[in-house]
Amino acid sequence: MARIAAATKSRVELAADTDAAKPRQRFGLARRSEALFSQGSPLNLPASVFAGIAALGFLSYIVGIHNVKYIRADGIVKQVGFLWAANWIFVFMVFLPLFLAAVSELVIAWKHEERPKLAGSGGQDDGCHAWEHIIDSSSYSFWAVFVICVVFAGLAQWIGVCLVPLIKGGGNYAIDWGKLAIVHPEVISVPVEIAFTGLAYLYMCLCFYLFFAGLILLYAAVDDLWRIGEASKNRQDVGFQRDLREARLRVMRWVFRCTVLGILIATVMKLQSSYLASSGTNIVTWLVSDLSSVLYQHADMDNRFSYRLPTHYSSLLVAISTCVVFLYGAVRLGAGSQLRVPLWKMSAIVAVLVASYLLIDAFPGFSILLAVGVLLAMYGLIDPGLGRASELGNDQRVS
Repeated sequence: MARIAAATKSRVELAADTDAAKPRQRFGLARRSEALFSQGSPLNLPASVFAGIAALGFLSYIVGIHNVKYIRADGIVKQVGFLWAANWIFVFMVFLPLFLAAVSELVIAWKHEERPKLAGSGGQDDGCHAWEHIIDSSSYSFWAVFVICVVFAGLAQWIGVCLVPLIKGGGNYAIDWGKLAIVHPEVISVPVEIAFTGLAYLYMCLCFYLFFAGLILLYAAVDDLWRIGEASKNRQDVGFQRDLREARLRVMRWVFRCTVLGILIATVMKLQSSYLASSGTNIVTWLVSDLSSVLYQHADMDNRFSYRLPTHYSSLLVAISTCVVFLYGAVRLGAGSQLRVPLWKMSAIVAVLVASYLLIDAFPGFSILLAVGVLLAMYGLIDPGLGRASELGNDQRVS
């Protein structure tokens, strides 16, 4: 018994020494961010974002800023309630959850299905360690995006757009739900407004970090697939080349879906910002009035205020970043006749969406182009293959 106890003690001590010799893993933002997308159900992140905006909506109802109107200096009555803010309700309740779900589906499929199959048959490292190394190499990108989203898009923007105007006034920003205490102190007090906007902007900056982290993961998956293809392009294995082409098409479908959703996010952000400077009573009547202005000239269509609109700039960053990832994927994975026609259709839809975004409030009737872009976006989200699914041959898997 003494001999057995001594042997057991030596094994325990050896294991303890081995664990002590291992270097302690530092906090890895890249790994943690990737795990949010790839571990568990793809609905975890979308559900969390949806729950956050639902909670903010309930809080806005409790504090009384969910449905509020105010009379602008030129006599125009504006609806500025939180539940009427399209850039919050539509973005965080619809488009961003769909975007995060699409990225999660792609990362999970690529990490656990597509990559092991392609890399393993190509004689390369098909384990998760190779993908983790790719994520670790993007650590600087994740940290840069985190700092920009939290420090600048979150903290600095909240101080400049909400906190300073609420305390000192000025700033030449349009009155919205975040500055109602300035014009309607009887509805909400300044301290309560500061607390609510601080919570909302914290939620917003973390959500946009998830958005840009998703773009980084899309880029990583596209780059990884391209490198696997480049390393195996001289192989004559017909089955491997077929699997590679199908993987390219499936990945581009998910990238296209994410691109469409990213541009829709930027479009809604710019729409809300433009509405605040327009003569519309609410965003719905403003768009309907613009649509009818093609047939009937309205006297108040040009009655706009000149405000500082920081959302125009942030929406442009969202649109540009999304399009850059799509263009990178199209260039890297677009070789081959199987992808050429679908890519042209995808690119055409993306071009229409970008044009409808850039031309918001640029001329009377811009809402017609916007409606066309939204219809094309819906079609692209439902059928990202754009009618070319039959070219996959016997592969009937839904991407």
